[in-house]
Amino acid sequence: MEDSMDIVVALRQEEVKLQRQLKGIQGAILALNGSHPAPVSSKLVNPNGVSRKRTMSAAGRARISKLTKARWAKFRAEKAKRAK
Repeated sequence: MEDSMDIVVALRQEEVKLQRQLKGIQGAILALNGSHPAPVSSKLVNPNGVSRKRTMSAAGRARISKLTKARWAKFRAEKAKRAK
């Protein structure tokens, strides 16, 4: 029983040591960021810290589709013109 208590004490000491190292690493990161944590967009992260997918409206998708089709039509027309 005493051996298991020694193991627990050793693990607690290791935990304290690792926490000190972590604080040092976090301090170094803050120093590299200019003492400001990296900004996180609140729209992309929910309160649980899990990031969400970005969504696009149907109108946005339709606009991009229309412009892409026009671009490819222009490309094909120029290609056909050069082939003649």
